[in-house]
Amino acid sequence: MTNQPYEGYDPYQQQPQPQQQPQWGYDEQQYATQQWQGQTWETQTHAPVQAAPPASAAETAYTPQQQYAQPSAQAQQPTYTPPAPAPAAPSPSPSAEPDAGYGPATLAGNARITDAQRARIEGRSPIIEPGMQPALLTALLGLLLAAAAPLSSYALVVPLVILQAVTAAGWFRLNGMWPARQGIALAFLGGLTADVAVLVAGRDQAPAAILGPLGIWVLLTLVLQLRSHADPDTRMYGLMATVASSALTIIATGYLGADPDAVSVGAAAVAVAVLARVLPLPTPASVIVSLLAATGAGIAVGGMTGLGTTGALIGAAAAACALIGHRVASYDYPSRFVHFTAGVALPLAAAAPLVWVLH
Repeated sequence: MTNQPYEGYDPYQQQPQPQQQPQWGYDEQQYATQQWQGQTWETQTHAPVQAAPPASAAETAYTPQQQYAQPSAQAQQPTYTPPAPAPAAPSPSPSAEPDAGYGPATLAGNARITDAQRARIEGRSPIIEPGMQPALLTALLGLLLAAAAPLSSYALVVPLVILQAVTAAGWFRLNGMWPARQGIALAFLGGLTADVAVLVAGRDQAPAAILGPLGIWVLLTLVLQLRSHADPDTRMYGLMATVASSALTIIATGYLGADPDAVSVGAAAVAVAVLARVLPLPTPASVIVSLLAATGAGIAVGGMTGLGTTGALIGAAAAACALIGHRVASYDYPSRFVHFTAGVALPLAAAAPLVWVLH
């Protein structure tokens, strides 16, 4: 029998266990503790730690045991993934200030609001009436119509075509649709078609010559808008603007179908009414002065042309329509281009139907 070292009595008859690895010693415990402290230390939310004076040997031997007993299981695993740092306290930044990154218009509301909406928010009126220069152009065009009407229909066509072109362009711009070359061209072509129809058919057939192109152009505009690939809202908006522009342009042909004397009275009354409207007076007083001045102009021109007191009625009615057109051209903060197109043409275009009916 081979002599073996005596291992002692094992009451449970356990097999000899392999020699285990030595547990962490003092240095390894200190390393783990320090490693855990280094991985979870927050430098953004805590003040930096001041360097402590060197500790004595007794403190060095006792302190790591307290630090090892307090941390949780995470401190015993130095190789784990460090937890996400706690969110730092939000620091004030320039973008958080209420006035940074915003323009003056944004402080009153949405930056994309229209000028009219901004004017209402600020307590201002969204109406800007055409000034003296558009009124002078309207008066000049009205006097051209009044002077050309007694000469011949072909002489009257020249200022009438100018009126129709300015009406077609001004209405689209007044509705915020620019450039709208196809719509403007379509409306202007409708006015030219009505002019040719009245010249060919004569003044006696003016109702059919004017209403016929008007119905055809409405149907043509509807067909063209149905063929458009725009969204439904855009197509509907374009349809209404094109129909209205075409109607105003074609109805202006009423000057060509009316009696020449009535055209002279109505155009002269519009010229006087628009000039009186831009006088520096309160709005109610300005309207009354305009109507009275247009009525007087109707009486004067009617006496020259043989219409007599009928001229006063035509002058007052034409002035009322002209003031409505003037008001429409002033709505919703129009631009300078609107004032020199719609502001010039709408007073005369709006008065054409009454001149045609009352002649």
